[in-house]
Parts: sequence; structure tokens; C-alpha cells
Amino acid sequence: MVPVRNSWVDNLRSFITLLVVAHHSSLAYTTFASFNKSAYILSTNPVVDTARWKGLDIFEDFNDIFFMSLMFLISGIFVVNSLRSKSMGKFIRDRFYRLFIPFMIGVTLLMLIAYYPSFLLATGQHNIKAYVIDFFTVEAWPVGPPWFIWVLFVFNLVFALCYPLVKNGVNKAGNWLAMQKQRPGKLFLSWYIYTLLLYIPVIQFVSPYAWTGIGPFDFQISRVFLYAGYFLLGAVIGVPGLANGIFTDGSAFVKKWPLWVISCLVIYAGLKLSEAPIIRMIGNHQLSELQATLIYRLVWILSCTMSCIAFLTLFKSILNKTNPWWESLSANAYGIYLVHYIFIVWCQYSLLNAPLHAFVKFLITFVVTAALSWSVVYLVRKNGVVKKYL
Repeated sequence: MVPVRNSWVDNLRSFITLLVVAHHSSLAYTTFASFNKSAYILSTNPVVDTARWKGLDIFEDFNDIFFMSLMFLISGIFVVNSLRSKSMGKFIRDRFYRLFIPFMIGVTLLMLIAYYPSFLLATGQHNIKAYVIDFFTVEAWPVGPPWFIWVLFVFNLVFALCYPLVKNGVNKAGNWLAMQKQRPGKLFLSWYIYTLLLYIPVIQFVSPYAWTGIGPFDFQISRVFLYAGYFLLGAVIGVPGLANGIFTDGSAFVKKWPLWVISCLVIYAGLKLSEAPIIRMIGNHQLSELQATLIYRLVWILSCTMSCIAFLTLFKSILNKTNPWWESLSANAYGIYLVHYIFIVWCQYSLLNAPLHAFVKFLITFVVTAALSWSVVYLVRKNGVVKKYL
């Protein structure tokens, strides 16, 4: 059994995985969803429904601000302890088997299955050969959700190679951070400034929404330093061990969890309420585009920071116990992340002509996907070879 003091990390990782499933389940039903028949990879989602609901816009946007940053942070928490207990070569080899091989399987076989409904909607053809050719040429090998896995592999690889050179600095940073556990205000402010420095300079040069890559090795340009920085932050948090760091029992930072949760919701509400006035002020020439972007993104970063802190401290404080349900979800979460897109896209495609409200379609897609993904991964992990990778 996972030790109680660490169960909250497993629970949070599992919860975020389900949140990813819910996030992707919502994208067919947002009011901004659009489908590009010429190249479906340019669509906002592989399947776009005529049923829309603005509530799902808010849900999708709230998640998008923080949850991938939090996933990278969680992924970094145990990396230092892993490097302490293994040679660099073994660490890299383990990560290659655990991350890169599942990524290549996911981005080829699994994504080929997942994106077929997009091809049907775009062309109306049931032509497998034409689909495969289009997938690798016109659509340029869509990566889908597995993008996270290859980027995480690169972060692990770079950190492992650099660790002998930066070990002392990482240890000092980890110990300094641990000493701030009784200073929640200082810790929050440091976290916010750190996040701001990782993101704000980049968006002065690139669009916040721009992606780039070669073949399936896609990543979001504006967030590459944000994600790398949060992976590093996770590594720093993990230096003294979770029992001795900022998430230790008795930490004043953790005890403030109700404040962090309330602030998370209030700040996000403020962010959404600021959008219309900012647009209006641009139209009235009261703000330049640059000024408006800076104001909005400063609050956006505040929302990202506070949401990450809120979820971390909430799970540490009140969702820190394990049970068979959580243990099963935790054991299968990685596999769920890898396969869930197949069930989401096909479910959304199957519901296109159903006369149902957008929220009902979203709920059906989420429940069906979560249940099928969990069941399939649970069954395939009974195979010893598969279990080594998942």
C-alpha cells in the first residue's frame, strides 16, 4: 500500500487524469468549437457538434489555465529521489521504456484509431488507405494528448543529464523552499513571481495559442518554459521528501488550503469578468494591445498559480487517504491517459445526431470514456509485459 503521507499525490495525479478526460470530453460542445474540412487537424476538436453550451467554455478554460502545468509539477516531484537511487543510465533507460515507447505506440496506432471519425466527417469516405495517407501527410501525423508524454520524456532526459552539474543548486533550492512552509504569504508570492517569469516574457514574442513541431513531436511554444519550469519546481519540492518539505504535516502553507481554494475560484471569476471591459477599453483606445495583454496575462498567471496551490493543498489536507478505488485509479491512470482519446472521439461522433443538450452529451462522453478506458487498461495490465510499460 502507498504510504498515507504520499497517497494524496497519487490521488491528485489520478484526479487530474480524470479531469483531462472531462476536458477533452467537453471540447466538441464549446461555443467556440469549429471544424476544418480541408485539414481536420486545424479544427478545435476532432469532432464538433452543433449542440453547444457556454458553461462548457468556462469549464474548459478553467482547466486549460492550470492543469497541464500541475501535471508536469507532479511528474517532477519524485525525479530527484529516483536519480539518487539509480544510475543516470538506468534512470534514462527506465524513462525510455516508461514514456517514449508508450508515446510512439500512442501517437501511431492509438491516434490512428482515434482520428478516423474526423476523416469521415471531413471527406465522407470509408477508405482506410486514403485515411492513413491523409493522416501522415495532410494532417502531418496528429499527436493528440500523447504530446504530454514525449515532452515529459525530454524534461526527464535533460534533467538527468544536467543533474550532476546542478545537483547542489537543486538541493539548496529544495531546502530553501522547505524552510518557507511556515511562511505561506512569502511562499505564494515567490511561486507567483516564478510563474510570471516563466510565461510573460515568452508571450511578448509568440502567440499564447501557437503550436509547433516536427511530425508528432508537437508542443505549445508559449508554454514550453512554463511546463519545464513547473517540472523543475516539482523536482525542487521533492528534494527534502514530501514528509519534510512544504507539504509536510503542520505546514502553515498547507493549513491555508481553504483560503487557496476560495482565492482560486475568486481569481478565475475575476479573470473572466475582466475580459469584456478589457476588450471595450481596447476599442475605446484606452489600452493598447500590449497593455491589455499584459494585464490579462498577469491575472491569468495568478489564476494558474492559485489553482495549482489550491489543488495541491486541498488533496494534501482532506483527500489524503487511500482505498481500493483510489489505488485502482492510480495504478491505471497512465494507461487511461494514453487510450482515452479513442473513446472520446468515437463517442462524440456517435452522439452527433442525438437530440440531446450539450451538457448531457458531454456527461455521456465523459462517463463512457472513463469507464471504458479504465476497464480496458485494467484488463491489458494483467499482461506482465504491458504492465511494465503502463
